[in-house]
Amino acid sequence: MKKSIKKNTKIIWIEAPTNPTMKFPDIQAIAKLAKEKGALLVIDNTFMSPALTNPLKLGADIVVHSLSKYIGGHSDLIAGAMIMNSLELYDKLHYNLKTMGTIITPFNAWLALRGSKTLKLRVEKASDNALKIAKFLEKHQKIEKVMFPGLPSHPHHKNALKARAHPHLNGGSGMMSFYIKGDIKKANKFLCELKLCILCESLGGAETLIESPALMTHGSVPKKKREELGIHDNFIRFSSGCEEAEDIIADLKQALEKI
Repeated sequence: MKKSIKKNTKIIWIEAPTNPTMKFPDIQAIAKLAKEKGALLVIDNTFMSPALTNPLKLGADIVVHSLSKYIGGHSDLIAGAMIMNSLELYDKLHYNLKTMGTIITPFNAWLALRGSKTLKLRVEKASDNALKIAKFLEKHQKIEKVMFPGLPSHPHHKNALKARAHPHLNGGSGMMSFYIKGDIKKANKFLCELKLCILCESLGGAETLIESPALMTHGSVPKKKREELGIHDNFIRFSSGCEEAEDIIADLKQALEKI
C-alpha cells in the first residue's frame, strides 16, 4: 500500500472485509499510515455493520455504509450513510449533500430506522450461523476453499479479531465466500438446486442470500481481471440470514450432493 500512495493522495479507501473475496486488512495499521501521509482513511464497513466493528475507534476518519444491507436488513431499502467524528468534515459533506439534492427520502429514512432497531440481534445471529456453516463447508469434500474471517484458517483472521467491537464476536459477519470443486456449470447447478437459500445479488438481509459473482455481480468484469482478483468461475458469495443454521446447512448439503 505504501508504494501506491503519492504526494497528492488525499484519501485511502478500503473495505473490511473486501467484497467478494473476504480479505480483511489491518485497519489500525492503515489508519496509522494514513495519518503519517496526511490522508483521510475512509472505510466501507457494510459487511460488518456498526454492531460488529466500529472503524472510527480504530482510526478511520469516515465510515461508509450501504444502508440497503445489514442496517436496513429486509431487502427493501435503497440508501447509504457516512459517519464521522469531525464536525468540520460533517459540515463540508452535509453542505454538498444539500446542494446536490442527494438526501435520503423520508420513507427510506424510516425503513433505515426500523431496521436499526434489530441490527444487533440480526447480525450476531447471522455471524453465529456463518461460523457454523463455514466449518461445515470447510470439511465438505466438494468444497475447495472457504473464505470467512471468523475461521482460524482465514489468512487475515487476526486482523478480523483486532477489529471486533466486542470480545465475544468471532471476527466475521454473515458474509463469506467459497470455491466449489468444478467449473461454472457445477457452480450453476449447485445454485439452482438450493431451496431455502435465495439466489440474489443483494446481501445482509434477514434471509439467506447466495450468488455467483462470475455470472451475476461481477459478470461485466473481464474474465482475466476477475481471476486476478480470485473471482473464478467456481467462486460463490454467501450471505447468511437469520434462519436456523441447521436448516441452512441441510439445504447446502442437499444441493452439493446433486453436483
